[in-house]
Amino acid sequence: MIGENTHERGLRQSVDWRLVITYLLLVLIGWVNIYASIHTSDTTTIFDWAERSGKQFIWILTAFGLAGLILFVIPPKLWEGASIPLYAVVCLLLIVVIFVSKDVKGSHSWFELGPVKFQPAEISKITTSLLLASYMSRQNYKMTQWKDFLVTALIIGVPMLIIVAESETGSALVYAGFIFVLYREGLSGWWLGLIGLVILLFITTLTLSPYTSILILIGVLTVGNAFYGNRKDFWRKIGIGGGFVLLMSFLPWLLEFLQGQVQAHLDWMANRFWVPKAGEKDTYIWSFLLKVKPLYILLGLSLASLPFLGIRSFRRRDNFLGMSIAAFISGVLLVFSTDFIFQNVLQDHQRSRIEVLLGMKEDLAGVGYNVNQSKIAIGSGGLLGKGFLNGTQTTFGFVPEQSTDFIFCTVGEEWGFVGCLVVILLYVFLIVRLILDAERCRESFTRIYGYCVAACIFMHLFINIGMTIGLMPVIGIPLPLLSYGGSSLWAFTVLLFIFIALYRQEKKYF
Repeated sequence: MIGENTHERGLRQSVDWRLVITYLLLVLIGWVNIYASIHTSDTTTIFDWAERSGKQFIWILTAFGLAGLILFVIPPKLWEGASIPLYAVVCLLLIVVIFVSKDVKGSHSWFELGPVKFQPAEISKITTSLLLASYMSRQNYKMTQWKDFLVTALIIGVPMLIIVAESETGSALVYAGFIFVLYREGLSGWWLGLIGLVILLFITTLTLSPYTSILILIGVLTVGNAFYGNRKDFWRKIGIGGGFVLLMSFLPWLLEFLQGQVQAHLDWMANRFWVPKAGEKDTYIWSFLLKVKPLYILLGLSLASLPFLGIRSFRRRDNFLGMSIAAFISGVLLVFSTDFIFQNVLQDHQRSRIEVLLGMKEDLAGVGYNVNQSKIAIGSGGLLGKGFLNGTQTTFGFVPEQSTDFIFCTVGEEWGFVGCLVVILLYVFLIVRLILDAERCRESFTRIYGYCVAACIFMHLFINIGMTIGLMPVIGIPLPLLSYGGSSLWAFTVLLFIFIALYRQEKKYF
């Protein structure tokens, strides 16, 4: 209720104009660099409707219109009430597009309505954020309750899995950013560590070996139990677990050395026409045992200790130790399924990109071409860049998709390190400002939605820039507000201005 002494703030005081100005700057920088990325001697002006820069200008004008509608016309309270039907409709569109869309580079994710194309996956981030904020802002919601946790996971997981079925891995990966929202709302930080551990195990299994991955898994769980448990047992746990990991680290070398010694002994006896006596057959037994793979010995010893650890966990009511046992079993299953996932679940181009990223193979003329040319473009820009429209990699089109997924390399070549820094700082300011505004909100719906917006922008920023400088695989994901594309620009405009409108509604009265 608004009291008698409550005053209505004007537009200048209630709207966070810092967010609006940052949005406008990023859109303007994107438009200019889209023109630079497609500029040739035949290109006329930035307003050429036949070129992407001219088309983007139209998308920008329509995006401004959407922003105005959201900010001044549509009641902010509508978004919370409409979150369920909007979510359901978009999930339906995500399913339908798989069957009716054309194959675009292995992906079925675009609706084509004459000259207009749009991607439901872009809109799904908005509807997922709205429903997530609506459900998590309920009065009796608790992250620690299994029912609430499972419903939350379903809200995020359903569109994410459908997008994976569309072969839009990049868009699906953005959903991992919602983990930061859940963490803010009470999810244990151990879940963040668990996700990092899964990624680490996957990479080490591919690049090193399953044996190394399991050793890392045991080491991480040992440290976790030492820090989480009784401080008196800290050094004992570190000593036992660390000693086991250290010993097992030398096991492959030890077995290889002993096998060599046994084989040399057998060869020496064979050269002297030695016939083994009854008691000397042990030599052959040792030879057989030493041929057992270190991985099986490590697994055997580890699995043999699990019943004892399980009994200890039960007697001492040590839930973390019980969770560690479950994490170990799950981690081992992940390690042994990594090769199957890599070979049978991922598509050929995805496998090739990951192999190039992880240094498993080098293909500068094939799947590694885009990233190699992107790094050349960014590196050649130096401190201040080559100047507007003077980038050689950009002008001569060496980098494919330079106006969309690789727009950042245009910034790097023509505006240099300073230009890249300015763009990144604008994004950082936008994300930090969103979080600060969200924390100031009284309504939990607005706060949670603000965190969702920040998480989506951060994931796009992290993945896209990481991709252009060779730290992430090329998975086709736009840079928010900078990359060419109407559906992307519209989606981020709506995503951002819904929060600005919700924030304005909260700050309208004081």
